[in-house]
Amino acid sequence: MVFHRGRQLFSLTEGRLQPSSFISGQAFGYSDVESTGMLEMIVVVFQPFAAKAFLHMPVSEFRGMNVNTEETGDPLLVDLGRRIADMPDRVACIRLIEEFLLSRLYAFPEYNLKRVSTVLEAVNLHPHIRTAQLADVACLSNKQFGRVFAEYVGATPKEFLRIVRIQRALYTLQCQPGISFAQLAYECGFFDQSHMIKEFKLFSGYTPAEYLAVCAPYSDYFSVEE
Repeated sequence: MVFHRGRQLFSLTEGRLQPSSFISGQAFGYSDVESTGMLEMIVVVFQPFAAKAFLHMPVSEFRGMNVNTEETGDPLLVDLGRRIADMPDRVACIRLIEEFLLSRLYAFPEYNLKRVSTVLEAVNLHPHIRTAQLADVACLSNKQFGRVFAEYVGATPKEFLRIVRIQRALYTLQCQPGISFAQLAYECGFFDQSHMIKEFKLFSGYTPAEYLAVCAPYSDYFSVEE
């Protein structure tokens, strides 16, 4: 959830300015943005399973998109976006966002939230886990699990496993800079090295070698777990 308080970023991928406040759905590739001036942003980053608990709508509705808060149909969220834009005090803005989130969390049932949370723990711990095993972890049928998972995570189980494999590869490179690409592919759950290179290119725009030549590897997914 993003609130621009300065100049908005221009999305080169979409060919337009980002909304002044928006919900960013689960992404399945890279995007390019360009500064248009002085930036000031407040960004709320949810755990992968948690956004629905605060937004009270299926996260799959935001899949692959940046959705303007004005277009969510949620009057309280619309009001929050407008108040943040008009409020000069950034500390007061953060307090307002926290109050909004707490008020939404208290009214949310927990049973499927706990199921999906447990599934993601299994995904994080087991690089070679497959989608067929995840429904058993959730104690749901395959059809039920696919629906519930998409509502909470904003991706199918198969898609999310692909995202986590890339994040695991970045984290492994971050912690073991001398690892071979063949060993990296095995440890992170890819079928082979060529599969890893193809996925890396899709998600980052670079092959692993190209990526390492231009920046230091960092996983904002697994590093947060520490």
